[in-house]
Amino acid sequence: MSSLFTRSKDYTRSRKSQSDSPPSSPSPIAKTLRHERLSRLEAATAPATSDSYSDRASSRSSAYSRRENRLAALSSRAEEESNRDYKKLYESALSENQKLKSKLQEAQLELADIKSKLEKAAQQKQEKTSDRSSMLEMEKREKRALERKLSEMEEEMKILTELKSDNQRLKDENGALIRVISKLSK
Repeated sequence: MSSLFTRSKDYTRSRKSQSDSPPSSPSPIAKTLRHERLSRLEAATAPATSDSYSDRASSRSSAYSRRENRLAALSSRAEEESNRDYKKLYESALSENQKLKSKLQEAQLELADIKSKLEKAAQQKQEKTSDRSSMLEMEKREKRALERKLSEMEEEMKILTELKSDNQRLKDENGALIRVISKLSK
């Protein structure tokens, strides 16, 4: 009896869940199990005689052997189906992994391309800023040079105006001296 219990335990482990089969039509296994139960019930309700008892015992042993054969076939089928399912799952996971790897490689290539573009843009920006800074420095130098020249010219203008005023004063003095000398010489 214990061997039957362990086998039925194994059978329940490998059985498909109810959600795998449609609820409207019972599976062939369920039909045969119901049939066996009904036949056992009919045999139990029949009058008990010594001949019927031996017939019942032989029918039980044959029923048990048939049940064991069915369970063995079902477990082998369940193992084959689970092996097939695992193979299908493995293949689908493998194909999905390949797809993801290709997407990852594409993303890495795109990332490398974007990084190179960013580096180029940063270099161009640095060149522009260095060009700008060098241009600004050159402009500042030119501006300082022009301011110096301007201040020098202003000083020269001051000196020139002073020289002109001195020259005019000397001309006036010279004219006055010429007049005095001409009066003295008469």
